[in-house]
Amino acid sequence: MSGVEWVVDARGCDPAALADLGRLQRLFARLFDDLHLHPVRDTVWHQFAGAGGITGMCLLAESHLTCHTFPEYGSLCLNLFCCRPRPDWPFVTFLKHEFAAAEVEVRQLERAYDHEPARSQLSQLRSAGTVSVV
Repeated sequence: MSGVEWVVDARGCDPAALADLGRLQRLFARLFDDLHLHPVRDTVWHQFAGAGGITGMCLLAESHLTCHTFPEYGSLCLNLFCCRPRPDWPFVTFLKHEFAAAEVEVRQLERAYDHEPARSQLSQLRSAGTVSVV
């Protein structure tokens, strides 16, 4: 089995958009809806004083979603990890439209967490009655 992790960096963004909590909440809501994600708690947001940015973090049944904005640098950093594969999402289009990003870099990583020898060993332990699964 494997999951997928997106590491997204948007640069050249509108500083006012990066300090707008509502825009970030809309970004998270779209990701939840479009990718069928399941938050286990409300997203935690922290808005830094003055012209500072915003940090958001949401624990998902599938793993996690985090975002950090830096209005002083015109950048947004996003990380989404899902324990199961998900379809591609239009990060570039959305971030260019909502945050006026001049450049968006999307790195998609396969996160393989299945290891055949470990599965075989667990199966042997179960057969021997050493391990039980509840």
